[in-house]
Amino acid sequence: MNTQRVLSFAVAVVSEFAVAHNMTPQEAFRYLDQHKGIDFIERHYEVEHTLSFDDVVEDLTKYCHRMGGGLSHDS
Repeated sequence: MNTQRVLSFAVAVVSEFAVAHNMTPQEAFRYLDQHKGIDFIERHYEVEHTLSFDDVVEDLTKYCHRMGGGLSHDS
C-alpha cells in the first residue's frame, strides 16, 4: 500500500467529512481521530478509495457513531 496515496486520500476525506457535517477540517480530524475514523480510513483504504466521497463520509459517519460519536447519518 502506498503511504502517500493513503495520506492524500485521508486528507481529502477529512475535508469532505468537515463539509458534510458543518465542521472545520480541524474539528473533523479531531472527531474522526477520537472515534477511530482515521484508523477506519487506513484499514479500509483499498475498498473505500473506490467509492464516492459521499459513500465514504456515510461509512465514516456510521462507524464513528457506533464508536461513540454523536453525529448521525442525518447530521
